[in-house]
Amino acid sequence: MGKVVLYSTVSVDGFIADSGDQPGPLFDWLTSGDVPLDESGQLTVAQASYDITRAYWDEIGVTIVGRHVFDLTDGWGGTPPAGIDHVVVVSHRPAPEDWNAEAPFHFVDGIEAAIAKAQELAGDRTVEVAAGDVGGQVLAAGLVDEVAMDVAPVVLGSGKRYFGSVNAQHLLEDPDVVIQGNRVLHLRYRVRR
Repeated sequence: MGKVVLYSTVSVDGFIADSGDQPGPLFDWLTSGDVPLDESGQLTVAQASYDITRAYWDEIGVTIVGRHVFDLTDGWGGTPPAGIDHVVVVSHRPAPEDWNAEAPFHFVDGIEAAIAKAQELAGDRTVEVAAGDVGGQVLAAGLVDEVAMDVAPVVLGSGKRYFGSVNAQHLLEDPDVVIQGNRVLHLRYRVRR
């Protein structure tokens, strides 16, 4: 089985979006360089960001998101983002009635079912869990191996927290990745067991 990574871009004060679910300048780093990050050419980053981000994207087999993110993105039109093979959606509701059943999206009820389905689909590849409420629940359940943060130099002041509503202490190892890019600091921590 591949590792389970909790991930998002985050503000210095710990938010992944403002109170209106808008990222504001959090993703400015994705257009702050001259190295294309994907085939679209719309994402251009510094070489240091390309090296860490491209390698990470290439190891992801499945991303787990909550229903809120799925609804906000309109399910990415049925195509998983960043070339990911599958998306597992944690939801107490079934897929939308008009949803394409052939799209590689899997709707499950609960984080344990989400991790099990994602690991089945990912095999030896990484299972990425989107930060926020679902990510915080997965961390609290002891199911996260690594915390990955792309820290943007912005203070949002309030909004959606990286760790959701986690209300207990969780220890991480010292960062094993600390890379500075343009408008971002890439950090990776293993979860202490």
